[in-house]
Amino acid sequence: MGLLALVVVAPALAEPHDDAVAAYHRRDYASVLQILRPLAAQGEARAQFGLGFLYAHGQGVRQDDVQAVRWFRRAADQGLADAQADLGFMYASGRGVTKSESEALRWYRKAADQNHAVAQNNLGFMYANGQGVRRNDATAVGWYRKAAEQGHADAQVNLGFMYDNGWGVRRSYTEAFAFYRRAAAQGHVIAQYNVGSLYLAGLGVRRDDTEAAKWYLEAAFQDYAAAQFNLGYMYAHGRGVPQDDVTALEWYREAANRGDVRAQVNLAAMIADGQGIPPDPAEAAVWYRRAATQGYAEAQYRLGLMFGEGRGVPPDDAEAARWYRLAAIQGHAAAQCSLGSLYAMGQGVPSDDVEAALWYRLAADQGHVGAQSSLGFMYEAGRGVVQDAAEARRWYDLAAAGAPPADARDDAGMTDDRVDPTILDDQVAQAPRPVGGRSRR
Repeated sequence: MGLLALVVVAPALAEPHDDAVAAYHRRDYASVLQILRPLAAQGEARAQFGLGFLYAHGQGVRQDDVQAVRWFRRAADQGLADAQADLGFMYASGRGVTKSESEALRWYRKAADQNHAVAQNNLGFMYANGQGVRRNDATAVGWYRKAAEQGHADAQVNLGFMYDNGWGVRRSYTEAFAFYRRAAAQGHVIAQYNVGSLYLAGLGVRRDDTEAAKWYLEAAFQDYAAAQFNLGYMYAHGRGVPQDDVTALEWYREAANRGDVRAQVNLAAMIADGQGIPPDPAEAAVWYRRAATQGYAEAQYRLGLMFGEGRGVPPDDAEAARWYRLAAIQGHAAAQCSLGSLYAMGQGVPSDDVEAALWYRLAADQGHVGAQSSLGFMYEAGRGVVQDAAEARRWYDLAAAGAPPADARDDAGMTDDRVDPTILDDQVAQAPRPVGGRSRR
C-alpha cells in the first residue's frame, strides 16, 4: 500500500467515479482510463489523482513515475489532500522527482492541515527523525495523535512507541499498551507483536504469558518472524502454552525460513539433539551456517563446535578456529574461551600460550566459568602469564562460585523488547505510511 487507493469520491462526481472504481476492482484498467482521462483533461482533481495512481503502479499504462508526479501535482495544486499526500511520498522517496525531504514535508503538511491521517502520520515521522525539519519529538507526538484519533493503525503504533520510550511524552507503558492494543485490534502485525511483548514483560498490563502467546500467535499467522521465534521459544519452554517440542520446532522453522538468526540457531540445536525430530547433525550444521554467514555470533560459535567435534561436518580444527574467531571478536565469551583452548593446545592454530591467555581473560572477564578455570590454570602453571598462585586461586574461586545449574537449557533466549517498526522495515508498512518512532537513534 505504497500509495493511496481510488476509493474516496467527491459527491458531485460520484457516478463516473463509481464506475471507475468498479472497473478498477475488476482489473479492467482500460475502462478506468477511458473514464478518468476526459475528466482529468477537464481539470477534475480526483480523476487527475486517479491517473497519477495508475501511472505510479503501472496499471493499464506503462509504469511512469514522472507522469504520476505530473498528475498528482495537478490535483494537489487544486487542494486535493490525497494527491498532496502522495506527492509528498514521491518527494520523500525520490520517485519521478529529485528526492527532497523539505518538499515532502511541505506537501504532507498541506494534506495534514486538511486532517488527512496518512499525511499526519508521515509528518509525525519526519519530525521524529529530523527529516526536512529539525527533530522535535513533541511535535511528532502531536501529529501521530491526530492520525491515531482517526483510527490510523500505523499512527497508533507510532504513538504507542513514543510512550513506550518516553520520546516527546512522559513514558507510560499503560498508554503504550493502549495504543498498541487499538492497532492490534485492526490486525496491525507490529502492534500485535508489541502487545504480546508487553504482556510478556508485565509492562502497562498485568504479566500474562498466555495472553503474550495469544498475540504472538496472531502476528505469527501474518508471517512475522520475530513473533514466530518467540512462539517457538514459548512452546519449547512451556511458557503460556503447553510444552511441545514438535510445535516449537514448527514455529522455529517458520521463522528460520524468513531469516531470523535466533530461530535458525534454536532450530539447529533441536535438530542436532533430536528434540521433536530424529537427530540430524548435518541439517543442524546447515542451519548454523545460515545464521553464521549473517554474522550472528552464537551461530558462528556453534558452527565452530560442529567442526571441532566433527558433527554434521568433517572434523576440521582450522575451520573451528575460524568460526570461533569471528564470534570471539564480537565479544562472544564461549567462543573466546574455545579459541583460547585451541591456542593452548595448538589445534587448528599455532600453539601460543600468550594468545591463549589473552582469549581466556577476555572470556573470564565476562564471567565465563570455563575461561576463569582455564585462566586459573595458566597462572598456576605460568603459561602465557607470569606464574602467580594467588591469581590462580582467585580465578579458580570465581569459577567455582559462578558454575551454572546442571540442567540449564542452552538455547537462544526470547526477548520482550518492543519493535521499532522503522528498524524492522522489510516486514510491514510501506510509505506513505512510515511506521515507527525512530528510523535511527
